[in-house]
Amino acid sequence: MSTLQTNKMTNYRWVICAMLFLATTVNYMDRQVLSLTWKDFIAVDFHWDDNDYGTITSTFSIFYAFISLFAGKFIDWMGTKKGYIWAIIIWSLGACLHAACGLITMKCLGIASITDLQAVEVGSKLALQVSTLSVWLFLACRIILATGESGNFPAAIKVTAEYFPKKDRAYATSIFNAGASVGALAAPLTIPVLADSMGWEMAFIIIGAIGFVWAGMWMFMYSAPSKNKHVNQAELLYIESDKDTAEVVKQEETKDENEVKLSFIECFQYRQTWAFIVGKFMTDGVWWFFLFWAPAYFSELGYPSNSFIGQMLVFVLYLIVTVLSIYGGYLPKLFVEKMGMNPYAGRMRAMLIFAFFPIFAMFAQPLAELSPWWPCIIIGLAGAGHQAWSANLYSTIGDMFPKSAIASITGIGTMFGGLCSYIISKSAGMLFTYAGEQGAAFTFFGAEGKPAGYMIIFCYCAVAYLIGWIIMKTLVPKYKPITK
Repeated sequence: MSTLQTNKMTNYRWVICAMLFLATTVNYMDRQVLSLTWKDFIAVDFHWDDNDYGTITSTFSIFYAFISLFAGKFIDWMGTKKGYIWAIIIWSLGACLHAACGLITMKCLGIASITDLQAVEVGSKLALQVSTLSVWLFLACRIILATGESGNFPAAIKVTAEYFPKKDRAYATSIFNAGASVGALAAPLTIPVLADSMGWEMAFIIIGAIGFVWAGMWMFMYSAPSKNKHVNQAELLYIESDKDTAEVVKQEETKDENEVKLSFIECFQYRQTWAFIVGKFMTDGVWWFFLFWAPAYFSELGYPSNSFIGQMLVFVLYLIVTVLSIYGGYLPKLFVEKMGMNPYAGRMRAMLIFAFFPIFAMFAQPLAELSPWWPCIIIGLAGAGHQAWSANLYSTIGDMFPKSAIASITGIGTMFGGLCSYIISKSAGMLFTYAGEQGAAFTFFGAEGKPAGYMIIFCYCAVAYLIGWIIMKTLVPKYKPITK
């Protein structure tokens, strides 16, 4: 009897997958610490207004999008092990450095204590100096955070390709990608509690420090499958099972050689590229607005993030997003398999349906007067619609573009999506500050003051997807792959 028959296959690849899941969870939580602490903790110390916070979040969005264009190449250059370690160390360092912003601000401005910092007269010259300096310090920390976080998904996908045969990669990817949803659910239950009991600085330090622990574990746990002592011969043969189909590989290589090649500049010559750009530009900012501003919105309604109801509102919101968005990929499959539609047509019909979900957002502000749970549910439905829309939008790239251009098109769309996120976050901050200052003099659809500002943004969120879909359908009315 052979060794392969007598030795049971190890399953170390799933341990690696669990590590990717943990890294993605930490990635998301590090990003959320600021949104869950700024309104009820940090703004008290630094005299921030909505415009200050909008500046910080918008800068993070556009820098993350820009650096994402180069993150994959960095991971390829450094190698999977070193590249991932560098990525998580950089973003963990950026997360922890947020905690030093208060000390540096006080040191530079000669303020003796936190009590004196909080006692600075609102509207005074010193208050302006405090808010300005602290915003610049937080901007620096967010840029460091964005630089590291941009490497998480390229590295995780590369590891998945190394440790799983093709038939298992989609399943493994769905598992580690679930870390984003788990992070979204865990953040409102843990971060405000840490900030309330130990100070907002410790919330950044504790959550950020988890990344350093992960990096230490990764250093000892990861090596290429063929060199990993925890992977036996049976598992290695399974991981490399794709190599057994030499004829299939040869056919794929021949197909790749004959495949259309597009340069970065050539990508912009096609309507299909602009359709994807429009889909990203019109909608990405909506998701980031919900992500960054929902905790502050609930705080405005009287439920701060350090209250039980405030935490539950954010938790339930993301629970709705997580549960409903799972089914986003099934609808186009139904159209294709049951109705005989081509994949692109099926996806576009599914996206049209998902585009109606965010329409409910225009009712979030009026119904908030009845109960905060109405905007919680409505924003959750809109967020679930976005996630389902986004999953299908990404899939349209593979429907129409050759494999050699997919990464380029994805990067281009991500950049324009980041630009939209920048515009909405910055505009929201300026609008909310102005509306709050104007009070009853600023009205929109029956709302006054800052609620009127939220009403304006919610109305954009409500129609963005339908406008995006109409433009996409006009640019590419039917399935038309790039053949050059």
